[in-house]
Amino acid sequence: MVKIGYHASHEQFPPSELLALVRSAERAGFDCAMSSDHFKPWGPAQNQSGSAWPWLGSAMATTALPYGIISAPGYRYHPAILAQNAATLSEMFPERLWLALGSGQRLNEGITGLRWPSKPERNARLRECAEVIRALMAGETVSHHGLVTVVDAQLYTLPKSPPRLLGAAVSEATAEAVGQWADGLLTVSAEPDRLKRVIDAFRRGGGDGKPLFLQVGLNWAPSEEEALAGAHEQWRYCVLGGEVNWELASPSDFDTATRHVRLEDMRTSLLVSADLGQHAAWLHEFVELGFSEILLHQVDRSQKRFIESFAASVLPQLR
Repeated sequence: MVKIGYHASHEQFPPSELLALVRSAERAGFDCAMSSDHFKPWGPAQNQSGSAWPWLGSAMATTALPYGIISAPGYRYHPAILAQNAATLSEMFPERLWLALGSGQRLNEGITGLRWPSKPERNARLRECAEVIRALMAGETVSHHGLVTVVDAQLYTLPKSPPRLLGAAVSEATAEAVGQWADGLLTVSAEPDRLKRVIDAFRRGGGDGKPLFLQVGLNWAPSEEEALAGAHEQWRYCVLGGEVNWELASPSDFDTATRHVRLEDMRTSLLVSADLGQHAAWLHEFVELGFSEILLHQVDRSQKRFIESFAASVLPQLR
């Protein structure tokens, strides 16, 4: 049976509020949760960005939910440190964590002052980091000299079972590339035909038989006007799409780039509706594609209303 999860957006809420929200989601009947991992918010309207890793420790200690997190190794996180973070949580909370690895975006990783590479180079760096993390999780002592450098690293505290390493991909090319090393695929919601092409590319690259995870950006409110306005105010940055999302350097850059985005444009990138039945129908299409976990990100600020309404009217239709 597919698991339906709650997405904890650190860009939008302080960590103390997010902790209360995942507890509410657990009580309401959500099966799991996923955490973002940003250093900066997408835009000024969001205005938060707590550290995800200490928050995960608190969330896992005070709920029984399994969690996932997406991080970009090789920039602000050295792969050995990311491996240590994930290993420590997995030792404390066995089999309750998956780690998705992505190629990163300048908004978060640019703080290191490193040259921002092209997408092919970022994908190559990602694969090197994934191999380093996997070797460390296996108890090996790792030295590596390539696009990342690791010298005599070893994890002295290991979990009985390492966390699943997912590959994060939006495009078919990246999905095919991560299929070679990932334990599963994490992607984002899109038209079912486009998602199917991403899944097929992942399987073609080596991911056949591996689980699929989906982060769904959506917005529900009692009226269409409120649903569109809330999505636009908080999450219009998603409309940019393509390489722009990975290249802009600051929240103000995203604000400038989206100054002409209209309310109706939000429907091109998010599932926006006042009809809970419509949301259930959209999500059922994703279930039919074979995803193991579907993580729901309500993009406006009305989180408690979303949790209660979806738990009562949408989740039962997906199980």
